[in-house]
Amino acid sequence: MSGYNAVLGRSTENAPKGFASQSQTVAFSHYNNLSAQLPIEPKTGKLVAGGIKEQAEQCLKNIKAVLESIDHVMSDVVRITVFVKNIKDLDAVDEVYKAFFPTYVPSRTAVAVAALPMDALVQVEALVSNGEGTIPNAPQAGDLIKLTNNTHHAPTSALSTQTVAFSHYNNLSAQLPIDPKSGKLVTGGVKEQAGQCLKNIKAILESIDVPFDDIVKINIFLKNLSDVEAVNEVYTTFFPDSAIARAVAYFPARTVVAASALPMDALVQMEAVVSHGDGTPPQKVEDRHGIVIKANNTENAPKCALSTQTVAFSHYNHLSAQLPVDPKTGEVTAGGVKEQTEQCLKNVKAILESVDHAMEDVVKVNIFLKDISDMEAVEEAYATFFPGGIPARRTIGVSALPKDALIQIDVVAANAEGTPPNA
Repeated sequence: MSGYNAVLGRSTENAPKGFASQSQTVAFSHYNNLSAQLPIEPKTGKLVAGGIKEQAEQCLKNIKAVLESIDHVMSDVVRITVFVKNIKDLDAVDEVYKAFFPTYVPSRTAVAVAALPMDALVQVEALVSNGEGTIPNAPQAGDLIKLTNNTHHAPTSALSTQTVAFSHYNNLSAQLPIDPKSGKLVTGGVKEQAGQCLKNIKAILESIDVPFDDIVKINIFLKNLSDVEAVNEVYTTFFPDSAIARAVAYFPARTVVAASALPMDALVQMEAVVSHGDGTPPQKVEDRHGIVIKANNTENAPKCALSTQTVAFSHYNHLSAQLPVDPKTGEVTAGGVKEQTEQCLKNVKAILESVDHAMEDVVKVNIFLKDISDMEAVEEAYATFFPGGIPARRTIGVSALPKDALIQIDVVAANAEGTPPNA
């Protein structure tokens, strides 16, 4: 038997099942990746009666039910992402949220999107620690400690922790363009706001003695997708950051998302996933420089000068969002949403195969749809790539996508062999 971790998909009757081609939670190594939860009553399969508060409560109840089914609790949540249809509903969501996280608060991202499945008002997803790991028949001690950190050099919030580390990753709360001294949005336009978001991320990382180039994945939420070029101008002044990173032109994996609105009416918000080489206790600090970031691009999938197709660190591969672009022509594939879904997933598959991995290694899929009513058509194409129905999944509707595409997909994949040293 291999000593490697295995992908473990699980579901419970006490939470909504969703499509057949997804699991409610997929554990791999030291994390559980949960499918985004809608405010669906598991017994009826319908949206819960009531307004935003009732819907937010049902989403969190569903997350709690999934966690309890795998012997975990809400305080094991490392990161929460809240999607709302109306940004003004966030205050009501927060009232409910506090009851589920009365003391410890995970890192958090909150964003308004154009549409949610079933015309829901809110959808919530969670990333959860998994101390026991997923080596078959060989549970680990489960004694890894979650490390939380806040610094006054970045904006603070009573509802979130700036960064939560568990095992070999730091998961940062999404950063708004807030000046930490004033607590207000920085003056200026999208360039100034993008710069402040990245300054806040850098300040958080410096507070935990982590270099900026340890970022493996960046998610950028934009109020206006047309602002991406202006954001990119600023982005390239932060990446690459170190001489070593500049020598290899390292950029993290990246996803750009059109938000219908952001907290404080910001124009941009950024979220980072960061490597954590020394791990959390009782892992050994002396291993800090032994686990390395492995970045990879292949000619068999579309390339971008500002992102790496896949960045592996420890036991995960983080992929950049894939558009339905034919890598040979650089153009969006002909056809409708089925054909575009297939091309996105072909690109994902090509990237995984380029690093000796397969679609069976995917633990989480994030789908961004121009038209949420296309979900059924997407599912037809999707199911052919994931016949086992393992990955956890999130689907949101967005107002726009690059190249006027109908769909964009990003994934997180298992990396059983790890990055040196094997562990």
